[in-house]
Amino acid sequence: MHDLRHHGDDELAPGLADLAVNVRAGTPPPWLRQVLVESVDRSAGYPDPGPARAAVAAAHGRPLDEVLLTAGAAETFTLLARALEPHRAVVVHPSFTEPEAALRAAGHPVDRLLLRADEGYRLDPAALPEDADLVVIGNPTNPTSVLHPARTIAELARPGRVLVVDEAFADTVPGEAESLAGRRDLPGVLVVRSLTKTWGLAGLRVGYALGPAPLVDALAAQQPHWPVSTPALAALVACTTPSARAEADAAARGLADARAALLAALPPDVEVVGTPRSSFVLLRVPDGTSVREELRRRGWAVRRGETFPGLSADHLRVAVRDATTSRSFAAALAGILFGEPVTEEVH
Repeated sequence: MHDLRHHGDDELAPGLADLAVNVRAGTPPPWLRQVLVESVDRSAGYPDPGPARAAVAAAHGRPLDEVLLTAGAAETFTLLARALEPHRAVVVHPSFTEPEAALRAAGHPVDRLLLRADEGYRLDPAALPEDADLVVIGNPTNPTSVLHPARTIAELARPGRVLVVDEAFADTVPGEAESLAGRRDLPGVLVVRSLTKTWGLAGLRVGYALGPAPLVDALAAQQPHWPVSTPALAALVACTTPSARAEADAAARGLADARAALLAALPPDVEVVGTPRSSFVLLRVPDGTSVREELRRRGWAVRRGETFPGLSADHLRVAVRDATTSRSFAAALAGILFGEPVTEEVH
């Protein structure tokens, strides 16, 4: 039985270097902090979602009625579970577990389509049951860091099916390659987005979804009044400007270099699973539980893999950090795998 409610922050503890949570280090940037501070002065009044909804719509070339603002991207999955009565819901795994958890909590049975390690966790659209009327897939996928081609995801769309594409990490890929956020020609596609990862706003709970107006209306009907706070709305406006999107893209390009540095530093007994394209990599190591526990003793927190359907305790998800941190982590990992004694780590 998988613990679908286990998340990376559950791995953290005082004194541990955080490689378990995929939020970009050093965020939010100073200019965004200032936006949030100024928004507090407006928080005596009720939130006005209009400007933020317009900003998101403009950023993705969508009409206003195709934009849903949410208290974090994860809220969308709860809204879907409340608003829909799927005949056959299928979640593509390994992936973020919150969608399945939300569906099961609402009493919906869920089928799993498990992608295969020996196929690089790539999706074959033909493997999806034809009668699935609700499908959830991540792109790029957490925890595998695999980026599926947009044309492959698009093959899953059809009339009578709601296709939910979790793009919480889309802005970690340069140019948001393979995103469907601007596609309005595909039936039933709901794209879920987040500001959490790139801008360091996990605690603010700010996200949005893009999809057909009737579906957006159905989800919105499940929300309470004023579901998104004034500071979160201010962040949405600030982070969807052309200059902010350019900054995010520059960060994504820098991330590619940092990821390459991490991969180059890893010891030879570590298997990199799939082809990573996001802000984390999925590793497989011998005796993963013992390795993860020893990493904690040496001051490192990584995300365990066995709570993801399709993975095991030998899988570890590791966030990409700066090259110096990655080399220090890789040295600690090598010391564990090669039986070296515990030493004080420098992060």
